[in-house]
Amino acid sequence: MTSTLDRRGTDSEPPCGTGPEPMLSAEKSPLQMFLVKVFVVVPLLALVAAVPLAWGWGLGWVDVALAVFFYTLTTLGVTVGFHRYFTHGAFKARRGVRVALAAIGSMAMQGPVIGWVADHRRHHAYADRDGDPHSPWLFGTSAAALAKGFWHAHLGWMLGREQTNAKRFAPDLLADADIRRIDRLFPVLTAVTLLAPAILGGLITLSWWGALTAFFWASLVRIAVVHHVTWSVNSICHMIGERPFQARDKSANFWPLAIASMGESWHNSHHADPVCARHGVQRGQIDISARVIWLLEKLGWVTHVRWPRPERLARKLKPAARS
Repeated sequence: MTSTLDRRGTDSEPPCGTGPEPMLSAEKSPLQMFLVKVFVVVPLLALVAAVPLAWGWGLGWVDVALAVFFYTLTTLGVTVGFHRYFTHGAFKARRGVRVALAAIGSMAMQGPVIGWVADHRRHHAYADRDGDPHSPWLFGTSAAALAKGFWHAHLGWMLGREQTNAKRFAPDLLADADIRRIDRLFPVLTAVTLLAPAILGGLITLSWWGALTAFFWASLVRIAVVHHVTWSVNSICHMIGERPFQARDKSANFWPLAIASMGESWHNSHHADPVCARHGVQRGQIDISARVIWLLEKLGWVTHVRWPRPERLARKLKPAARS
């Protein structure tokens, strides 16, 4: 089935909150709430334990290589797939690529693809206003309010029962049989992302110890780092950084996260032009995700890429940033 994403014109954007459907759907079930907490807490505990465990034992080059590989793969699944493609339609993709991006993004353990996209489109529809699921500015501007807002934007919003209505914010994905199937396979893909590093670690080292350390570093710790880098775009990149472009919200470019986030931390640039395939649009701004999209375009696997247009950027740039 061809999705709505592949039928719309080059100047349009996916559904972002219009229509008669309510903003929220039924609350998360007790099972969903339990699984969210498990997915958040278990990798976080592994990350906390990582420092003492790394001090002299339990970390080898196989663990490092596997962690870097799966970190890069799953982070790009989120940035190129879930975000730039499925949420914003920054390019068109062949069916196989579309399915692969949905599956790899799901392996970041940030939730099924349809719910992730619905949440993010809702974020853009109401950025830093009532209705935004994870703005750090919802509680005020005092020190206490911003501390509460940071926690909410970074992590706390996921622990609530509120659930974005996918019928309103992601009807194109609900109409796509392939994406619905990947969405249902999220538990299977979660098992894959947890077990694959352990299996590879055991096979490479020919030991159970190699499997165990790979599971700890390349599964649990890697997932925790992916989570916190992604969540930092929601929290830090709406609080701290430069704002050279005009946007309706407080999104900011935060350069220290550019490489770890694969270019997602050029967040002010992104909010100024959400459908653009490249977020790091100014000189010297590293954007690994954009480079991957460029490679996929060269291979002929993606088309109609929405690269930055100088005249559009010039209109969005603040006067003070033009000099």
